Amino acid sequence: MIPGSDEMSYQELMLRFLPRPIETEADFEAAQREIDRLLDKGDLSPGEADYLHLLGTLVMDYEARTEEAADYDLRGAALIKGLLLLHGLKQKDLTPIFKTKSIVSAVLNGKRPLTANHINHLAAFFNLPHGLFFEPDSSSLFYATGGSARVMLRETDIPDAE
Repeated sequence: MIPGSDEMSYQELMLRFLPRPIETEADFEAAQREIDRLLDKGDLSPGEADYLHLLGTLVMDYEARTEEAADYDLRGAALIKGLLLLHGLKQKDLTPIFKTKSIVSAVLNGKRPLTANHINHLAAFFNLPHGLFFEPDSSSLFYATGGSARVMLRETDIPDAE
């Protein structure tokens, strides 16, 4: 522990939960629990932020290797716009994730990239794999399933961010 605080050093975090390549669903769930613990904590020390980034990278790698990419062709900012439309949300509903309305707008307009922290919060908020929030090489369709319904959105169906 860092004297006078409840913050753990990077080395202590590594000893608490040693990051390893994620190979199984059990490994994934354990890493996700550690990520959730850090996100629930709120303000992170630089060591905690680095550790969270490392865990997020491992989770994203696992999801990229195991997700059915054919079902998710829309990614990054375009995916966020589609999800807002699909769920009847407004940009301001994402302010707790991005901290300010101007950052939400900049991300949705492609003027600012998503950070690992944004991706972690968006994945939790929309209950989707982290890897879907990375920008694609090209995209055309987004398929979302909910219960027995399957919704298809084309990028042209998604209004530009205001």
